[in-house]
Amino acid sequence: MAGPQSAARVPADGVRPTPLLVRLPNWVGDVCMAVPSLCALERSGFEIVAAGRGWAADLLAGHGWRVVRLPAGTRAAARALRDAEAPRRAVLLTNSIGSALALRLAGISALGHRNEGRTVLLGRGVARESGRHEVEVFWRLAAHAAAWLGGAPLPASPPASIGLRLADAHRVAARDALARAGLREGTRYAVVAPLATGTIDGASKAWTGFDALERALRAHGLATVCCPGPGEEAAARAATPGATPLAGLGLGAYAAVCAGAVVTVANDSGPMHLAASVDAPVIGVFGPGDPRRTRPWGARARWLGGDGAWPDVKAVDAAVRAVVG
Repeated sequence: MAGPQSAARVPADGVRPTPLLVRLPNWVGDVCMAVPSLCALERSGFEIVAAGRGWAADLLAGHGWRVVRLPAGTRAAARALRDAEAPRRAVLLTNSIGSALALRLAGISALGHRNEGRTVLLGRGVARESGRHEVEVFWRLAAHAAAWLGGAPLPASPPASIGLRLADAHRVAARDALARAGLREGTRYAVVAPLATGTIDGASKAWTGFDALERALRAHGLATVCCPGPGEEAAARAATPGATPLAGLGLGAYAAVCAGAVVTVANDSGPMHLAASVDAPVIGVFGPGDPRRTRPWGARARWLGGDGAWPDVKAVDAAVRAVVG
């Protein structure tokens, strides 16, 4: 199924951009980190058609790209791409064999990383560099794609900020949610994001200090809010019982809430990258993760911990005070 369609951007010289499919990553944070590459490919002369999870259409609505929603299953995804008449050339930002096979079954030639023995499924394979931030990894794939398909060359390095564009509807939804929660316009508030999906080497990515930190934030005179996703309400309430929940927000509205906050404090998770993507002040809290690869990207982003060592509450509180004054 295809998402809302937008008119292709036609430059002043009247040359229609070349359609290009971008198979998005499967995680919110990874899609955020891929936004600079999609924007660069658009500037390079391509009409972006994105394909991925259902939530991607809302997250990327401010950019006006067509988004194809991919169902679960390799054959079902291939069928959705054929039904959507997706472009015949693609950049593959995922690393699985299944995602590469879905594009091949749909008759699409893709450029992607050579790994998991999937080189035979790709139109062009690129070696993945180790030790790079994910923003840089996606950027390098985009640069190879532009060269492969005759687009304008990309700069050597990605921009200093993500550059996610918010739609007007995102800002309205965020403002309404804050008003319903009793936060008047102009109220100084902080966003806390205490949940994190998954583990790394069996260790949870969720910091256990959010309850104490949330109390410290209120002691600094800040209102505190959290934005649990579907089914996360009880877990968010248990982790930060003093924070006001703003449940039911789409990802774009969540990003708009972060954009209006004096600071967002989050685990190594999607919400951390959401805040960074709109250039909002954000502090990422790491334990088992690797900040060199997934730290929040942007001039207003900070992080603590990592490589198995969690920061204590005092250190995170000190970082918050440095941000909010």
